Amino acid sequence: MVEEPFCLSCGRPLPEEKEQYCADCASKKHKYIRGRALYEYESAAESIYRFKYGGRREYAEFFGREMAEKLEGYIRKAAPDALVPVPLSRKRFGRRGYNQAQLLAEVMGAELGIPVYTHLATRVRDTLPQKELNAQERQNNLKRAFKIIENDVKLNTIIVIDDIYTTGSTIDALAEVFQQSGVEKVYFATLSVGSRG
Repeated sequence: MVEEPFCLSCGRPLPEEKEQYCADCASKKHKYIRGRALYEYESAAESIYRFKYGGRREYAEFFGREMAEKLEGYIRKAAPDALVPVPLSRKRFGRRGYNQAQLLAEVMGAELGIPVYTHLATRVRDTLPQKELNAQERQNNLKRAFKIIENDVKLNTIIVIDDIYTTGSTIDALAEVFQQSGVEKVYFATLSVGSRG
């Protein structure tokens, strides 16, 4: 698990206790309020890869329960009206057969008694895989990638659920469309966080 000291914005581990923000968050303003991750990506990379690309959807049960248990204090403090998984494009869902973020959110929601909203937003563009892009390309890749599909979103606070946080481009893009539709506070919780943005 990611232990303190970690970035007060994105939850990335920090090398120095006197620091409050990682270099990435110190240099740019995110659309979300705060986020936390369960693991450093490097420590769980093989398992996450099998979960995401190897068809091991059963891993969601363990990962989701761990996220619910270890991040419960953070989640309760945020007091979300709902957990919202990052949507996959139709094409990628068709190839993979499942949305790993949705599986995590459903397990977490059941464990914590928090509703999970899977149909608030959709990914309208089949974007390039973020792992292949640099920070600027990631941002451009996600422009107009998400769209709210429910006209009347009556949620004040949500926690976006995803498997990996790297630069925050995905969470920022989604947070922006939610805020435009009336959601006041957007937080996130991810299974893992990369050591660098």
